[in-house]
Amino acid sequence: MADATSAAEIEQELTATRARLAGTVNELAYRTQPHVIAERQMQALKRKFDRATRTPDGDLRVERIGAVAAAGVALVVVVVLLRRRRD
Repeated sequence: MADATSAAEIEQELTATRARLAGTVNELAYRTQPHVIAERQMQALKRKFDRATRTPDGDLRVERIGAVAAAGVALVVVVVLLRRRRD
């Protein structure tokens, strides 16, 4: 014979389910707030930047930073030369 579930037990299960669902809805509402999304994106960008500019030991990746700096200088030189040529 199957165990009969009392009304009180069913009510307790429903109350627990409602509490879990309310917690889930609250968490989803929090995660979808624009400032929360922006903060997550900013943290992800900082992590990517750190991985690109630092070794796993925390030392600067001088070769990468130097390459980016050299590319920036080259871009500035090209822009200056093109403007001079146009004038």
